[in-house]
Amino acid sequence: MKKLLEKYSAKMVSAGLAESGSPLLGGLDAELEWNREDPAIPVLEEVFSGLSINSLLFSLPAEPYRSIIDFLASDDVNCIRPEDSETRTFMHDLPVIRDFRSDLIIEKLRKRKSVIIKGKGIVTWGTVSPEQAFIFYSSVCFACFVKFFSDYLRDSRRGCVSNEQERVFRNALLNLDEYPDEPPVLMSGPFLNREDVYRAVAQAGRLTVQHRLVDSFFGNVSLRWGDTLFISQTTSSLDELEGCIDPCPMDGSACTSITASSEFSAHMGILRLTGMTAILHGHPRFSVIMSMYCEMEDCPSRGSCHIRCPEPRFIGDIPIVPGEVGTGPHGLCNTLPPAMQNSRGVIVWGHGLFTVSEENFDGAFRNLLAIEQMCREEYFRLIQLDNKAN
Repeated sequence: MKKLLEKYSAKMVSAGLAESGSPLLGGLDAELEWNREDPAIPVLEEVFSGLSINSLLFSLPAEPYRSIIDFLASDDVNCIRPEDSETRTFMHDLPVIRDFRSDLIIEKLRKRKSVIIKGKGIVTWGTVSPEQAFIFYSSVCFACFVKFFSDYLRDSRRGCVSNEQERVFRNALLNLDEYPDEPPVLMSGPFLNREDVYRAVAQAGRLTVQHRLVDSFFGNVSLRWGDTLFISQTTSSLDELEGCIDPCPMDGSACTSITASSEFSAHMGILRLTGMTAILHGHPRFSVIMSMYCEMEDCPSRGSCHIRCPEPRFIGDIPIVPGEVGTGPHGLCNTLPPAMQNSRGVIVWGHGLFTVSEENFDGAFRNLLAIEQMCREEYFRLIQLDNKAN
């Protein structure tokens, strides 16, 4: 258990979510263990006693998340309500408390996957392994980043950015991820055997995480080889896909898709309509932020934009479509594949970016990176226009 706790502590630091020495993780196996000593442990052990969990994570976020989260949790805010797809689906909302007390933490974690303690950090839990706590922590940071930058763009357009909001924004700019001068070169195809296919899928997932184009485990990757679709399993970590890739016959003659990504049906639809081979799906932050930006404040669909936006929308040449995970009437399997025809990528409202390529993942990865960069540039173009107008 100790090695597992240390692993996810290191992953938090490498992902830029926390500073070295900050993550405090506890895991319950034969007995309760912690990755390090800390004065907060007695309070967190009381939390363990009050919940049916096997792991607990407490950490102060690294910048820019720390300042962003403290800003969103300011004044008398008791709950932060981001509108991105993952928060809507998995987190619902992000409760906020102001005192590091076990009873308050327990009260919130009985109903939610996280609790933000103003000025002190984030607490999350897992019932199976510390990986769950890591995932929830990462999701809180991602959701707050997207909400803050979305709110700033909206308020900038309205001319009502506060001084504190501007200060936090300027601080965040100092901590944005940098794009590589040259994208990495991925394994080339066509692939000659299954082993190479597995390696190519795992490499694409790992590089997507390393370049911070996805948050926690959200995102998926697939490659068609012959009559089989090789796709990452649901809830698998994209940087650890070895052993977590499902070979699914295109004709549906096997039930391996049961454990495949929840967006399996959308992947199948894309490949059949486009004739492409490889699909990458990540959650680059500015692609998500820009997909949610809309100046039609009196739109009758506002509030349900993520499932039924009636307006054709684009960022540059990239379509933005609504859609829910799954196969319902508003499912991604219905909205995403048609938009992908003759396009280098498609952004799903509040959800993330899908890209495709032939033979291997090289083109899909380059498109993922290039489209995210375009979205960031468009974001700051709009900010600059506002500054000039004011």
